[in-house]
Amino acid sequence: MSESAADVIDRAGGVVAALRNAPDRPAIFPVTPEFTNWRSEQRAWRDGVALLDQSHHMTDLFISGPDALKLLADTGVNNFSRFAVGDAKQFVAVNHEGWLIGDAVLFYLEKERFDLVGWYMVLDWVQFVGETGDYDVTFERDANSIMREHGKSPVLYRYEIQGPLAMAVMERVLGGPVPETKFFGTAKLTIAGVEVDSLRHGMAGQPGFELFGPWEQREGVRQAILDAGREFGLVLAGARAYSTANLESAWVPSPIPAVFTGERSEEYLRWLPGDRIGSSAGSFVSDDIEDYYLSPYDIGYGRTVAFDHDFIGREALELRAADQKRKKVTLVWNPVDVAAIQRSQYEPGSPAKYLEFPKARYGLYQEDRVEKGGQLVGISHDVGYVTNQQSFISLASVDLGYSDPGTELELVWGEDPITAKPAVEEHRQARVRVTVQPAPYSSFARDNYRKNPS
Repeated sequence: MSESAADVIDRAGGVVAALRNAPDRPAIFPVTPEFTNWRSEQRAWRDGVALLDQSHHMTDLFISGPDALKLLADTGVNNFSRFAVGDAKQFVAVNHEGWLIGDAVLFYLEKERFDLVGWYMVLDWVQFVGETGDYDVTFERDANSIMREHGKSPVLYRYEIQGPLAMAVMERVLGGPVPETKFFGTAKLTIAGVEVDSLRHGMAGQPGFELFGPWEQREGVRQAILDAGREFGLVLAGARAYSTANLESAWVPSPIPAVFTGERSEEYLRWLPGDRIGSSAGSFVSDDIEDYYLSPYDIGYGRTVAFDHDFIGREALELRAADQKRKKVTLVWNPVDVAAIQRSQYEPGSPAKYLEFPKARYGLYQEDRVEKGGQLVGISHDVGYVTNQQSFISLASVDLGYSDPGTELELVWGEDPITAKPAVEEHRQARVRVTVQPAPYSSFARDNYRKNPS
């Protein structure tokens, strides 16, 4: 029998020690890293049109049965009163104490059948509640391609067409107008003679469509898109570029899930496989794992919360809603300080923590200190370089008093003490001046990305 998360934590001597010294390498997307170069591929979704392959990096949890919707309503903070077949929404879950577990995209596929797509943390929680509660549901899990059984193909392909010319490419693919669809709305399309499901959204803050269907039909659909996109200069975007798309749309992909303490946490950690606790990296260090927890309001999910039904953590979350302490922002790193970190690799003495381009996160959960005058005022959660803004930026949750655009803060980059994660080398910490800017940083994303929230 494999180790449970509880076993891993006990062996490490505590939750924080287990996360900070996890043997996992940083999550990478197991598809082509680059088709051309990640800079040009990033530019394509702002200036033209890009095709991204999302088939491999997320997990699908198919939930079926008479109580499937009840389970989702019991575990999700969202409004489900008008949720119907064909709809999709960003699903958000909290623990019993109102702390964020995570988010995923929820598709209402057909009567009594749903697909919850995203990082496995929130999917695990929903499955645990369903399997240990009084629910008439069944689960089918298709893990991401890093965790999937060797030699097994994904159940579904997922392609993203992204950029200001995405609509023109779609019209050419379909041979006519694209069905009018609101943000996060779905539609059935016919491409290359097969039915394709579509989701209207934009991961990088530009117009886009997510297309998905049975894995066996992927090649015909992909080729039809490539053929239609040729005259529009469609660019294939690889995993390195795609990994940064969230920075422009200001989605924090993997905050630490609040599953390690609180009601039912001991039972949950015995249920959870040990290889799914994740890894934490960065300069923020506390012996208390609860110091790492966030509320949905800390990273911009307040719009999804609907206190119109009972759900796990509702009462606690109502208190947090009335006492919001932090806000999601973009931090723009000072280019002189970024250059100094890079320059340290060529100077005598211990260099600063290596700054990977375009994505610099070196744990599943990135947790870097944000300070003002040496005082902790926030946490930076994800970091990388955005060609379209020609800026090194990070997504952070900072105290409300320091969240106004233009506020000057400092970020601590690197670890002290240095942990045993494979991606951590001998290094010294460095301090980076950062300037608070809105999240999303992209002006197009701010003006258009969530005009029609689901």
